[in-house]
Amino acid sequence: MSDDLIAKYGDARVPRYTSYPTAAAFSAAVGPDEYAGNLAHIAAAGPVSVYLHVPFCRSICWYCGCHTTITRQDAPVADYLDVMKEEIELVSFAAGNDVPVKYVHFGGGTPSVMKPQEFSALMAKLRSAFTFEAKAGVAVEIDPRTLVAPVIDALAENGVDRASLGVQSFDPIVQAGIKRLQSFEQTERAVAGLRSAGVSSINFDLIYGLPKQTVQSCIETVRLAAELRPERFAVFGYAHIPAFKKHQRLIDEASLPDAKQRNEQAEVIAEELQKAGYLRIGLDHFALPNDQLALAARNRTLRRNFQGYTTDDCDSLIGLGASAIGRLPAGYMQNHVPLGLYAERIAFGVLPTAKGYLLSEEDKLRARVIERLMCDFEADLGQLSSGSGFDTGFLVERNDRLGELMADGVVTISGERIVVCEEARFMVRAVAAAFDAYFSSHGHTHSKAA
Repeated sequence: MSDDLIAKYGDARVPRYTSYPTAAAFSAAVGPDEYAGNLAHIAAAGPVSVYLHVPFCRSICWYCGCHTTITRQDAPVADYLDVMKEEIELVSFAAGNDVPVKYVHFGGGTPSVMKPQEFSALMAKLRSAFTFEAKAGVAVEIDPRTLVAPVIDALAENGVDRASLGVQSFDPIVQAGIKRLQSFEQTERAVAGLRSAGVSSINFDLIYGLPKQTVQSCIETVRLAAELRPERFAVFGYAHIPAFKKHQRLIDEASLPDAKQRNEQAEVIAEELQKAGYLRIGLDHFALPNDQLALAARNRTLRRNFQGYTTDDCDSLIGLGASAIGRLPAGYMQNHVPLGLYAERIAFGVLPTAKGYLLSEEDKLRARVIERLMCDFEADLGQLSSGSGFDTGFLVERNDRLGELMADGVVTISGERIVVCEEARFMVRAVAAAFDAYFSSHGHTHSKAA
């Protein structure tokens, strides 16, 4: 792939497509009433996933793009968890108290800031409000720097079987540039503690495109991380959006790699992980061959949601906590972001829905196409359009963006099958954008495609 095409598509700012439409399309016209009305029918749609957002960290990492609050005190966390328990009651009541739960995911922020007894109490509230399946999976995002033994014990006692650890980079120069100092030994201790407690699946998050990051430092980070043999890796490109995340202004923009360098870093990380025995899954995930994520990729059952690539096959996701986004068969719902407003709505006995989006049949078709492209790097437009009321011509005719991708050799179309060329797979988000009816219409800043 030429440097010109890497610059053209790698520098393009496009969504990550963990949903379609993306959150930029959400509107305040969809609120608590619409959410409550759809929750009333959710149990009939099959088992659901539950996402709980814990928006607290002990310190700020300059690269962070999450909704989080920095606190050294325990009281704000405890107060927030009390409010979240009330939200669980509201959601359970609206849904009829008999919703089957298949997966639970704690994200943040740093969910592991919770005290052991707080985590146990929150899990008890979930189990009393919903009907957990016998083998329901529970996943937690963890900061290895602050993880302690009592928290590990609480995770194990409450059925946590998956943990995702933030690593980003082991290079001390890069760590200084993002204000996140984390030694290999800290990560090693966290993994050993989780393993001994019976947590069977561990994921590491890595980031490329960070300040002062080099190809060699990426190689060294992967080699160290692979020694600990996590089942999965998620590898993300740093999204520099200082207009939205003011703390990112502390990062020296001159020290950030350009599109070509970012692509080189992404590819060398992929090469090193594959040398270490990991299979490449979709755009940015890697897994050991016997991991469920790898099996899903081989079976073409891989899914994509707000946590990235996943084996979660639930059609509904209940989002709990400030800023949390839920997905129901009818569309998306997002809670208020400010903690005070979130708590205020719940205090009045109202679901804290700030905005959302109700899906049309066209949206559902485009979402299926985008998900298959993101997961499989190809999509059978005829098969995906079947029964939708739309034909494939609707998707490809007068699609100038798709035509440009074809002319540049990024994609090919044979019959009704569109395929992303292997050497251009890192540009798949740009291909997905060709099927996004709302792309460039929201005035929203996204991350770079590569």
